[in-house]
Amino acid sequence: MRKRIDPTRFDLDKEVVVQVKRVSKVVKGGKRFGFAALVVVGDGHGAVGVGIGKASDNTDAIRKGNEEARKNLIRVPLMGSTIPHDVNSFYGAAHVVLKPAAPGTGVIAGSAVRAVVECAGIDNIITKSIGSANKINIVYATMKGLANLFNANQVARNRGKEVVELMGRKAAAEIEQAAHRVQNTEEAQAE
Repeated sequence: MRKRIDPTRFDLDKEVVVQVKRVSKVVKGGKRFGFAALVVVGDGHGAVGVGIGKASDNTDAIRKGNEEARKNLIRVPLMGSTIPHDVNSFYGAAHVVLKPAAPGTGVIAGSAVRAVVECAGIDNIITKSIGSANKINIVYATMKGLANLFNANQVARNRGKEVVELMGRKAAAEIEQAAHRVQNTEEAQAE
């Protein structure tokens, strides 16, 4: 389990309402109708969160979903404009496959997965959703997959090696430049 991230450190300007559905509760006098909203927020530089809000009004449900998403932020390790490696993730009956792509490929994804990866700031990725078509499960499977990503520095540290030994000099230099860009954006957002 990853540690909780403070949402005030990030400029979470990207917000996508993935789904708003009308739900009902059967009570003694009949049915009580309400709304459930699935919301994804992100800063476009690796921070992304998802939340579900429920209320009797549409706008209140979206607002609650936004607040919940800000509480559940994760940091996604990016490698340029894509992810560092392939990942398969499951949530319920939903199965999501995420693969890195070359620059210029774009985001090849369905609507639920697209919302998450675009809010995270991933510009080049190939995805496939297998199994359940439930958008809530697909979004949570995508979040689980992004949370399970490792960058080269973490893998090298775990193995007790240098990044150059794992990937070569050229790739290590690219990773170092990407790390400096992320650090500079975090410092600029903190100011």
